[in-house]
Amino acid sequence: MTVLPKKIRRFGIGRIVGLLLLVGLLALRIWDPGPIEALRQRSFDIYQLMHPRAARQDLVTIVDIDETSLRALGQWPWPRTVMGEMLSKIVERGGTVIGFDVLFPEPDRSSPEVAAETFQGLDNATREKLRRLPGNDAVFAEAIRTSKVVLGQSGYRVSGTAPIARSAIQTGIAILGPDPRPFLVDFPHLLRNLPILDEAAQGQGIFSIIPEQDGIVRRVPVVAVADGTVVPSLSLEMLRVATGSGAILIKTDASGVRSVGVDDREIPTDGKGRVWIHFSSLNPGRYVSAIDLLQGRVPADRVAGKMVLIGTSAAGLLDLKVTPVHPALPGVELHAQLLEGALTGSTLSRPTYTAFIEILLATLLSLSLVALVPRVNAGTLFVLGGTTAAVTLGVSWYCFSFLNLLIDYTFPLISSLVVYAALVFTNYVTVSADRYRIRSAFSQYLSPDLVEQLAQSPEKLTLGGELRVLTVLFSDVRGFTAISELYKDDPQGLTTLINRLFTPLTKDIMERRGTIDKYMGDAIMAFWNAPLADPRHEMNACEAAFAMLDSLKVLNEQRQREADQPVSPLRIGIGLNTGLCAVGNFGSDLHFNYSALGDTVNLASRLEGMTKHYGVPIIIGERTAQAVLTQFAVLEIDHLQVRGKREPERIFTVLGRADVATSRDFSELNERNGIMLTAYRCREWSQALEMILFCRELGKKFGLDDYYELYIERIRHLIETPVSSS
Repeated sequence: MTVLPKKIRRFGIGRIVGLLLLVGLLALRIWDPGPIEALRQRSFDIYQLMHPRAARQDLVTIVDIDETSLRALGQWPWPRTVMGEMLSKIVERGGTVIGFDVLFPEPDRSSPEVAAETFQGLDNATREKLRRLPGNDAVFAEAIRTSKVVLGQSGYRVSGTAPIARSAIQTGIAILGPDPRPFLVDFPHLLRNLPILDEAAQGQGIFSIIPEQDGIVRRVPVVAVADGTVVPSLSLEMLRVATGSGAILIKTDASGVRSVGVDDREIPTDGKGRVWIHFSSLNPGRYVSAIDLLQGRVPADRVAGKMVLIGTSAAGLLDLKVTPVHPALPGVELHAQLLEGALTGSTLSRPTYTAFIEILLATLLSLSLVALVPRVNAGTLFVLGGTTAAVTLGVSWYCFSFLNLLIDYTFPLISSLVVYAALVFTNYVTVSADRYRIRSAFSQYLSPDLVEQLAQSPEKLTLGGELRVLTVLFSDVRGFTAISELYKDDPQGLTTLINRLFTPLTKDIMERRGTIDKYMGDAIMAFWNAPLADPRHEMNACEAAFAMLDSLKVLNEQRQREADQPVSPLRIGIGLNTGLCAVGNFGSDLHFNYSALGDTVNLASRLEGMTKHYGVPIIIGERTAQAVLTQFAVLEIDHLQVRGKREPERIFTVLGRADVATSRDFSELNERNGIMLTAYRCREWSQALEMILFCRELGKKFGLDDYYELYIERIRHLIETPVSSS
């Protein structure tokens, strides 16, 4: 159980948060709530504004029941004879198919038979003559019958609205695939025209338009369900009549409607049978005023060879729609634009697979960020993110402009931005926590420079290492067993004593760029030149050794002042050695320490243990001695046979800093000591003893009494018990 958090940390908490957030965002996209859809549609609106479809004037003409016409002919509805005359004018000028974006659900109140019953003061003969005249609805129906006319119908969703004057649906519907009715826009109620008019027309189509939730019209249903039957829209039915097709083909699959076909044209739809209109800007040249047409002021070329829609732009008739390109577009304009798009193949499409593309793109972008954010610097990431965003926008724009394909760029970009923000924030929190943890855990063991370096680069705290030349220090309290016995009934007192000792010694090491490796009972291990490079590591180690001796002297004086009786002073031995070590974080996945390993470390420990034997506080190895000769009073004391080496190791003690090294007393001592060691190694006992006696006098001020006494005892033993020269 403890290994898992380690693996999680290694993988990266930020990455885990990013992946979890990505999963949540993808689930949100699959659910596709209103705000996500609204944002997507707004992005498509921007495309429509930036790149509207080029307007055409050669395909569709709108006869506009505008404000001018209403002022000239009176309020709506107009007499059906006027509408019949309008049809005749259109046919005379060569209009191909005529669609009505208006309804005629009730009998004409100005018809002669209605007047005969409602007018007051008429004699019976006049009433009878009026009854014999053709009704206005019959006149209009005859005009419809002699033209290619498609009448509009209005679908209602309001409960309680009953259909009026039912008539047979004339349009043939062929379905290729599953039943589309569960997917189509459903109008429970349908408001139709008078049966006499519907029966005269070549087709009927719904002109009802349902805005999106934000009130903007972007899609228009071209097939719908009304009274349980699949019916076409006004524009689709006009296209069928214009091409002479017998039926409309609806292609479906498990996700809904894919397209509708008329003759050889296939119009892509969404799953609900709605077409995305690629809007053009409002084109006044597409409109002719109804009064101008009736009064013969419209040239034939404005109508000839075109499909004609009759509708209104008058604000009072409440048929204005909000679209992406215009805040108040007449409803009849939407049908005209849909017809133009179908005729030119420029309607927009958004197949079901586009959602998969967007989800895949969002996934790839977010996963790239999850992989790169922890590794790439901010500048590179900014350039990479900008390039990715530009490519995403470019692909989406290309699909819209050249393929009429709607690809949402908002979800991939926003989801990747959210993941990026989460990664950056989580990484910031994690790095801050790691740096705090590192500073808290290592500030009492490592030098301040090292702590800061590790805080800035937490990845250094991993298993592994490198080979580097180090100077290693071991320090140990002499006679610690006896000291422990004195505190056997006071463990707290012993702990306090050790802490009082280690605190200044640790400070001495760290202030001289040393790294505390570990505390081992009454011993300290430290090293220099790792992980921060230190070109003076031998010098700094020797400086630390003398500083430790000075601190120990101060501590002993403090203890003496605090005690009521004389106390035994604390003494330490210090061993220093320089050489190649393996240094790094050694341990396990559960726990590790920054440490050094190797023969150099082992010899440093051995040198510390020999300080008591030679009666000196500091012993250093040959490589350390060679590096500090010019700055410290280094005195050779013996040869030491090291395991694995044929030649013995020369070992030294350090008697002082540079002022001692340059003194006459030390120079003379160093010279005489060298002669003594040479004579000793050559078994010239008389000369060796003579030099020892001389050196002992010189060495009294350096505390070398025990050292020279050791050599006197050795020589006496060798004289009494000779050994072979080997």
